[in-house]
Amino acid sequence: MKSNSRNLYLIPYVIWIALFVVTPILLVVYYSFFDIEGQLTIANYQKFFTPVYLKMTVSSFWYAFLITFFSLFIAYPTAYLLTKTKHKQLWLLLIILPSWINLLLKAYAFIGIFGTYGAANSFLELIGFGSKQILFTDFSFIFVSVYIFLPFMILPIFNALNEINPSLIDAANDLGASSWTTFKRVIFPLTLDGVKSGCQIVFIPALSLFMLTRLIAGNRVITLGTAIEQHFLVTQDWGMGSTIAVFLIIAMVLIMVLTGKRKRGIL
Repeated sequence: MKSNSRNLYLIPYVIWIALFVVTPILLVVYYSFFDIEGQLTIANYQKFFTPVYLKMTVSSFWYAFLITFFSLFIAYPTAYLLTKTKHKQLWLLLIILPSWINLLLKAYAFIGIFGTYGAANSFLELIGFGSKQILFTDFSFIFVSVYIFLPFMILPIFNALNEINPSLIDAANDLGASSWTTFKRVIFPLTLDGVKSGCQIVFIPALSLFMLTRLIAGNRVITLGTAIEQHFLVTQDWGMGSTIAVFLIIAMVLIMVLTGKRKRGIL
């Protein structure tokens, strides 16, 4: 009876996955075999392996790597300090709060901040550097992307740090381990799953960014996400757009497999 009840509860979940995960992926794969004129072809896959799209793929991975790296670089010490504060849950809430604001609103806010007469240039003029071109640069794109993804990197790392048994750190100190050795041998290995989860959450969506490349980078940064948007909304070449999406899906699955949790053997 219990087994039948569990299977019954699984039905809505299976239907949801089938309709909103499996079916869209199958449709993307299906459309990838058609050209702009609706003819069945594999030319889209051949076209993907031309220098233009390969360069775009490398660029997408490079920017996604930079965004993930800087997010991790800032998030880990931030999460560590949060675990040491008195009202850590409150501070964590304040950090996560900006993620509730619409992405488009945040992008337009940064257009104003980084603009010619924005707050950033006003500050640079105040300290004597003069007005600079900040908007529509690689710096502005990476800065805004890191700002947007940072809460999603902090949260899993914070949870992993918060779950560490303090007695393990005390034991390391009692055995004469330095702060760096304790971090390297005890703290970091125990939070590695949180780091991997954070990298997944940041790297995968950063790989397919397209709105920020237009609004913040001014199309100076071209990613696979930008190409998909262009093919679907501008050139109406759904086949090529679907082909790029297929390779993005494959890349995302591989990243999830590589950064997924490994089962630890029982000694």
